[in-house]
Amino acid sequence: MRSIARTPTVAIVGRPNVGKSTLFNRLVGRRQSIVHDQPGVTRDRVFGETELDGGRSLHLLDTGGLLRAEEDALGLNSQVWMAIEESDLLLFVVDAKVGLTVGDEEVAGELRKANVPMLLVINKIDVARASDHALEFHVLGVEPQVRLSAEHGSGFQDLHDRMGEMLPAVRPPVPVEGESRIAIVGRPNVGKSSILNRLLGEERVLVSPVAGTTRDPIDTSVDVDGRHYRLVDTAGIRRRSRTSGTPEALAIMMAKRQLERADVALLVVEAPAGVTAGDLAIAGAAWDMGRAVVVLINKWDLLDPDSGLELERSWERLEMLLSSPQRVNVSAATNRGIGKIFPAVDRTLRGYRSEISTGDLNRIVEEALRRHHAPTEQGRAWKVYYATQVSSGPPTFLLFANRVLPRSASYRRYLENTLSRTLALEGVPIRLVIKRRDRRSPPKRR
Repeated sequence: MRSIARTPTVAIVGRPNVGKSTLFNRLVGRRQSIVHDQPGVTRDRVFGETELDGGRSLHLLDTGGLLRAEEDALGLNSQVWMAIEESDLLLFVVDAKVGLTVGDEEVAGELRKANVPMLLVINKIDVARASDHALEFHVLGVEPQVRLSAEHGSGFQDLHDRMGEMLPAVRPPVPVEGESRIAIVGRPNVGKSSILNRLLGEERVLVSPVAGTTRDPIDTSVDVDGRHYRLVDTAGIRRRSRTSGTPEALAIMMAKRQLERADVALLVVEAPAGVTAGDLAIAGAAWDMGRAVVVLINKWDLLDPDSGLELERSWERLEMLLSSPQRVNVSAATNRGIGKIFPAVDRTLRGYRSEISTGDLNRIVEEALRRHHAPTEQGRAWKVYYATQVSSGPPTFLLFANRVLPRSASYRRYLENTLSRTLALEGVPIRLVIKRRDRRSPPKRR
C-alpha cells in the first residue's frame, strides 16, 4: 500500500499594499500574482507551487489584503479566511517602510484566533530608515521574524530556513493491509459532504477518525462487507461545505491535496449544472496525478428534461477525458444510488491494481500495430520490440522501440486507448513509458 503525506500549504497574509504579491512572485519564481500600488488589487487567492532547500514541495497562496471590518466592501476578509483555514503556516507580511500601523496590530490579533503557526515577514527592509521602523514590530509579539526585500530578493535564505523549521514534519498515515484510499472531490456546493454522510450512515459500519498532529488531515476509516476503505480528509470536506461562495480555484487546489493521498477519486458532479469547466479541471488533475476516478452525478432528483439533455451532451467530454469511468447517478437528498458507490469503487480499483502477463501484453501491442500502422520518420516506421508491465496503481507499461514517441503524439494516445479498452480499465489512467533500444540487443525476458 502506498503511503503518501500531503504537501503543506503556506498562506501569505497581511493588510493591503505591504508587498505580499511581490513576495509570492519571488517565491514561485515567476510573475504570477498582480503587483500594484492600489490596495485591494489581489481580490482572490492566487495559487502556486514552490520548493524549499532539499526539494521539499509546498503549496503557496497569495491573498487579498485583510481589511478592517468597516472597510470590507470587497468581501476580502471571508476569502482570506478560507485560505488561512486551509494552511499549515502563515507568512504575516508587514511594511518596514511605513512602520507599525493600527491595521497591523488588528490583523495580528485576528490571525492569532486561527491558531495556525505564524512567521512575521518584515518587508521592504532595503528602504531608507526601514531598519529603524523594523524594531517597532516586536510590539506585535509574533515570533520568529525575518527581514527581507521581496523586490530585490535579499533575505530569502533566512525565510526558507525559517519556513523549513516551522512547517510540520508531516507523517504519512500508517497504512492498513488491504485498505483502499478514497478522495471525495468536486466543485463547491455539489454535495460532497452530503454524500460523505450518506456513505457513513448508509453502511451502518464502524467509523473512526484517523489523524496525527492537530493540523494533519482527518481521515475516516470504514469497513464495508469485509473490505477496508479510508475516506481522506473528511474534516476538510465538512468544513468547506459550510462556506458559501468558495472559489473553484481553491476547490481545485484542495482536491489536489486530497488526491495526493488517494488511490481513487469520487468526482461529484451536480446533475442540473451538467459537466462544467471546473469539473473537467478537477478530473484532469486526478488523471495527471495517476488516480482512478468514479463519477457521481449528484442531485439526480432535480433534473428536468432540458437539464438532462445538457448533462448527457456535456458528459461526453468527461467520459473521453477519464476513459469511460464508472458513473453512478445519485441523490444524497433521497439516498438514491448511494449503495452502488462502493461496488463501483471496487470495480475501478481492480483495474487500477491489475497486472497483465508479458506475453498477453505483447500480443495486444502487436495487434494494435497491425490494426493501425505506426507513424514513419524519414521513411522509417516506428517499431516496438518488446513490452512489459513495470508497475500497477496506475498500470504502467514499458515499451522498447526503435525511437521514442513524443508525449503529444497521437499514436501514443491510440496505444493508451487500445490498452484501456482491451483491459477494461474504465476510469483508470495508464502510464506508457517508451524507451529507445537497438533491436540487436533486446532486453532479457524475466
